[in-house]
Amino acid sequence: MSAAGGDTARIDDDRFADLANGVRLHYASAGSAAGRKLMVFLHGFPEAWFAWEAQLAEFGTDHFAVAPDLRGFNRSAKPVEVEAYHIKHIAEDIRLLIEFLGFSSAIVVCHDWGGAVGWHLGIFHSELVERLVVVNSPHPWLFMRELATNPQQQAASAYMNWLRGPGAEEGLVANDYKVIERFLDDEAGRPPAWFTPDVRARYHAMWSLAGAPKADGTPSHGMTGGCNFYRATPLHPPAPGEPARALPDAAGWQVRVPVRVIWGETDRALTTALLDDLALVCPDLRVERIAEGSHWIVHEQPARVNALIRSFIAD
Repeated sequence: MSAAGGDTARIDDDRFADLANGVRLHYASAGSAAGRKLMVFLHGFPEAWFAWEAQLAEFGTDHFAVAPDLRGFNRSAKPVEVEAYHIKHIAEDIRLLIEFLGFSSAIVVCHDWGGAVGWHLGIFHSELVERLVVVNSPHPWLFMRELATNPQQQAASAYMNWLRGPGAEEGLVANDYKVIERFLDDEAGRPPAWFTPDVRARYHAMWSLAGAPKADGTPSHGMTGGCNFYRATPLHPPAPGEPARALPDAAGWQVRVPVRVIWGETDRALTTALLDDLALVCPDLRVERIAEGSHWIVHEQPARVNALIRSFIAD
């Protein structure tokens, strides 16, 4: 039974949106669009729409719940050019998806790189966002600050510079995806309990899906799109000899929609310092810290995450 008081919703995972910018997004949905609010769930790296399967089943009971594969992932379009993965283009995909679905705004729930998209929408397209729920994804202004000044965050984010480099996609999938699977490991370096053999097979199938051939006719790689998110962003730890980015005025990074943050505090890639001063850029803010939760709290405690989301969107 769902928190809405009925059976969980059936998920349709074979839908596509041909957007006005020429990008085709695959998405899954649950619930009816008629007379309901839209909820859009945005996944991160190295995942796909099904990271939100428990949330679609729950919120499809009383919302129109939609989870796209972001461009570059799974069954969505995989442009070849690195520039195509700048966050403004990914956010534009979501703006156009909301329009394609027949809505003018949505409740946005997001994690990791999906959170970067959600933050961008909340800052620069607040008219599209009724409420913003962010799971373990840093506000860009605070991420800039911590990458420039916090050695602990610089060390935690060092993997980003590796993912930006040539050949990272081949390295990720070597030895039957051992490297990319380590991104999911628990604090003891073990595969997490939620990463069952069936889930593992599903992820491997998704990671292996290549896009269209490159312009020179050579085959593309299933993980290139994901790596290109890191190659396109200016937010990464300074490389040796590279100066840190100057921190812009926080006034230009205000989120003018209600923000609710769920944060697993044992996240190995994102330190809790990223929560410090979050109220400076989010005037309407509530934060739920989960001491025993990791970056993958959505998988570890889906029922708790669902309950928090429901309380956040109702308050």
